[in-house]
Amino acid sequence: MGELDSAVIALLRKYALQNALEYDGQGQVGSVMGRVMGENPDLRSQAKQLTPAIASQVAEANALAAEKGLEHVRSILESESPDALEKKVKDRREGLPPLPNAEQGNVILRFAPNPNGPLSFGHARGVVINAEFARMYDGEVILRFDDTDAVVKPPDPDAYALIEDDFTWLAGQSPSRIIRASDRMDVYLEYAVKTLAENHAYVCQCTGDEFKEFRISKTECPCRNRPTDDNMALWSQMNGGSIPPGGAVIRIKTDMSLPNPALRDWPALRIQHVNHPMVADRYKVWPLLDFQSAVEDYLQGVTHIVRGKDLMDSTRKQTLLYEKFGWEYPETLYWGRVKIFEFGGFSTSQMKLDIAAGQYSGWDDPRLPTLRAMRRRGYDAGAMRKFWIDLGLTQKDISVPMSTLNSLNAKAVDAEAPRLSFVRDPRSIKLDISGIELTKVTLPIHPEHPDKGVREWPLGDSPLNVKIASEDFSSREPRRLKDFADIGIHHKKTVRGWTGEVGRTERVGNTPIIHWLPSNMAQPAVLLLEEEGELVAAEGLLEVNDYPDGTVVQLERMGFAILEGIEENGARRLVRLHG
Repeated sequence: MGELDSAVIALLRKYALQNALEYDGQGQVGSVMGRVMGENPDLRSQAKQLTPAIASQVAEANALAAEKGLEHVRSILESESPDALEKKVKDRREGLPPLPNAEQGNVILRFAPNPNGPLSFGHARGVVINAEFARMYDGEVILRFDDTDAVVKPPDPDAYALIEDDFTWLAGQSPSRIIRASDRMDVYLEYAVKTLAENHAYVCQCTGDEFKEFRISKTECPCRNRPTDDNMALWSQMNGGSIPPGGAVIRIKTDMSLPNPALRDWPALRIQHVNHPMVADRYKVWPLLDFQSAVEDYLQGVTHIVRGKDLMDSTRKQTLLYEKFGWEYPETLYWGRVKIFEFGGFSTSQMKLDIAAGQYSGWDDPRLPTLRAMRRRGYDAGAMRKFWIDLGLTQKDISVPMSTLNSLNAKAVDAEAPRLSFVRDPRSIKLDISGIELTKVTLPIHPEHPDKGVREWPLGDSPLNVKIASEDFSSREPRRLKDFADIGIHHKKTVRGWTGEVGRTERVGNTPIIHWLPSNMAQPAVLLLEEEGELVAAEGLLEVNDYPDGTVVQLERMGFAILEGIEENGARRLVRLHG
């Protein structure tokens, strides 16, 4: 083991003194080692030599701090390494990191969902990241439907159009190409024949349990060395239907001694006698995802794959296949799992069952984490893109609350959202307005954007019929009708409900402000909102307006909502967003 260079020793001394100063004379070897390696990656090959040297320097720095004080340590750094005293502020990266080995105008990515239902919020990451990289490099992003498994995750014929629509809305652009794997079955079967003919694969007739034993013991399967002609004959039987499902699979020849058991002669195609919703019963042998995806990525010229780190074994399997054909595998990047607190463990398959059982009204039920439901609630595509881009490509598994997205969404929609009043569970009160010179109440459409104009409520004759929320009526405290008048309610509760009088009063201190509507400006409305996990249809009155369906508004004192349509009884329907 050679001695460390004097320059390296000086570097270790600098980091050790710096660490001792930052941690009050209690510098740690691990902390210094991390900083050395992080800022000087060329030293990683000398880790074994560095460890004792760092320990020595840390001990010396801590001793100096204990004996002569931290100011002495600081004076040494000022003399020897003044740069170590500068507080380094890490620049926050805006946007995604550069793609490795990417050429402008020559980047092709793909987003490949299973079409067993529309996209969920979890899928959104794949849409956003791939579309953003394509945008950064003036490249392409392919929407590929991986629909070659009609048994475990049978495709939903309606999902193809729903997913395309979801993709276009969220990405802000249409996919460059759309591919349906089930339409490409003949291509995959041709490549299956190629693997058999070139002795890259074989027909395995072992049971799953039998092959598991071979995999564990790193022993070759008896089927592995079968002659090519015999493999081709069995292949014909598989496609002809004479071998039942489970009776044979095509395995890619790798190395049964590979350290990772998942890579040992991995399965590429299997028999499925199934009525596929898009191609009926035309095929008896179907590719597994690792084979189908590998072949399709090559044929479409995919240059970069961005996927979850749970698919690292897929990368390894596919790389082995690429090597057999002499292909160059795409650059691959990974992200860790993101758990959204409020969404728990929703799955597309379970949501479909719950919808069929009547637990939810459909894919756009506001309680579901589908993009369709979130669009219905008024989430902005740009805010959602920023949410995922800000999270980036970290491989760490992280948990984030919906409040993060809600904050971004509020910023995105606030500037354009007109203000309206909504009175839930309304009560009527009559208010004497004699002596008031006002003939109308003028309110801003948006308090922070006067250029958007005003909304006006004509007052009419006295007494004025006013609508306020039931919860505001039940209090005897003086209140202020926002932007109008102070009132006091003198009432009592009887078996028939509340009775009493309402009168104008003088404002005292910080009188609570409540929202209200004159009767001539109120239209029946239903506000759909989630309360304690249940979808509630809150009946009330909405300020008369002529905004079209799909407009995001801010209901004063209630938050954002989106105008949706008209109920059968003529009431205007809204769906609350959040917050």
